[in-house]
Amino acid sequence: MLVAVLMFALMDAGLKSLSAHYPPLQVATLRGLSSLPLVLAWALLTVGLRPLLRIRWSLHLLRGVLGIVMMGSFVYALKRMPLSTAYSIFFVAPLLITALSVPILGEKVGPRRWTAIAVGLLGVLTVLRPTGAGVFTWAGLAVLVAALAYAVSAITVRVLARTDSNQAMVFWLLTMLAFGAGVLALPNWVPLRMQDVWIIAVIGMAGTLGQYTVTEAFRRGEASLIAPLEYTALVWGVALDLALWGVLPDAVTWLGAAIIIASGLYLLRRERVHAEAEHP
Repeated sequence: MLVAVLMFALMDAGLKSLSAHYPPLQVATLRGLSSLPLVLAWALLTVGLRPLLRIRWSLHLLRGVLGIVMMGSFVYALKRMPLSTAYSIFFVAPLLITALSVPILGEKVGPRRWTAIAVGLLGVLTVLRPTGAGVFTWAGLAVLVAALAYAVSAITVRVLARTDSNQAMVFWLLTMLAFGAGVLALPNWVPLRMQDVWIIAVIGMAGTLGQYTVTEAFRRGEASLIAPLEYTALVWGVALDLALWGVLPDAVTWLGAAIIIASGLYLLRRERVHAEAEHP
């Protein structure tokens, strides 16, 4: 899981670099295309062709739309804010997943967990600072849209996992991201610069390795123990911001991130307690 988080942070740094020269939907297209051949090879070597075709198409199409919205919004935000700030806001996604599991999956969430969700949203407001001098901008809202799209997509994964393979879910998400975002990006397509080819290659390799390692992490270990390691993304975000762009998060961003992470860790702990109570 630690390797997965590092790989995704490197991928996001590459996306941020590309966002300075290309429109968000074009960057989303390049993200999908760069990993697609590697993911297809992994899928064919591990499960073969048939599991990639026998799938629940309606849910995969929904995930494709959500993937385009998520990646386009996130890339739009990365062009306008540091990685660490974007990660701090995006950490609200686990809270949104818990909240959405009630109306969509019919899961029960008690008052303590609703309180943790409310506290986490307060942390998001702390990072955004919705005042005249704050950073309550279109970029901040774009990260929230990306987090919401990710949360809904994660809910669909819980449903799809009952019938479809991990390989099929990853392959079709990237395929729909590449070609769906590609069609939308065509009117404003910017010719690729030769010096960006290596960045696109790094995005493809890091994204594929990240997807593989995160799948292995959740296959081999308990989700409640592994999921908190996702918060190490903030460490990599700060390190990459400093190394590549020479910026550091301010004290208010650190405070907001701490509130969001604390509420997320509490939620994970409560879910583990509930799971142990149901399966002693």
